Amino acid sequence: MSQTALAGLAAVGRLPLGALAVIGRVVLFALSGLSHLLRPPFCGAQFGNALLQIGWLSLPVVGLTALFTGGALVMQIYAGGARFNAEAVVPQIVAIGMVRELGPVLVGLMIAARVTAAIAAEIATMKVSEQIDALITLSTDPIKYLVTPRLLAGVLVVPLLVAVGDVIGIMGGYAMATGTLGFNPAAYLRNTIEFLEPLDIASSLIKGAAFGFIAALMGCYFGIHARRGARGVGRATKGAVEAAAVLILAANFLLTGALFAL
Repeated sequence: MSQTALAGLAAVGRLPLGALAVIGRVVLFALSGLSHLLRPPFCGAQFGNALLQIGWLSLPVVGLTALFTGGALVMQIYAGGARFNAEAVVPQIVAIGMVRELGPVLVGLMIAARVTAAIAAEIATMKVSEQIDALITLSTDPIKYLVTPRLLAGVLVVPLLVAVGDVIGIMGGYAMATGTLGFNPAAYLRNTIEFLEPLDIASSLIKGAAFGFIAALMGCYFGIHARRGARGVGRATKGAVEAAAVLILAANFLLTGALFAL
């Protein structure tokens, strides 16, 4: 075989091999972070700060996003249903749309935009300013101190944010439907509650936990592996947000298929 053909085959194989190498590094990084959950000491202060940053401080953007999305969803479904004289199904479709799909995905993307960027920038800045080297000098494992608390906080807090977003989104649709479109308030709420099933709520919370883990993991991974200098911090932050958003959408696709099969 000629050298040109071999070079072509090498170029074709370089991309998938590189992608597999990156996936392997991320998986090993995640396993390293999770392994410290079972080994003391526990970094309670870092965990509490992560809960505050990921959870409480994300409530305003999550609430506003869900509120406006619920109102817009009602108007879109009502306009589409009116073409088939099916306006009565608006409460049911809004409820299942927010709980099973829009609520978790929108919250996940908001967390990726806000929390992943903040984590990546913070850890990357610590690396650039040699604070991570100082932790190692003090016999403190950076993974245990910086990564594990954020992973745990993401898994625990984001499902709660998703639940809050679901409720606010449904109530935003309720306000629009009853205040503008003439729906009966009691009938709207009754149809919403009766239509939702436990699996719908469980799927929303499962997606929230997965998305929270992905968002925290990407922020920590890109922050830890940031290159030196201000440009390295910027690239780490941008890469973390992009990777988190893409992985959240991919995970949503896979989880939706798996949960629909139940």
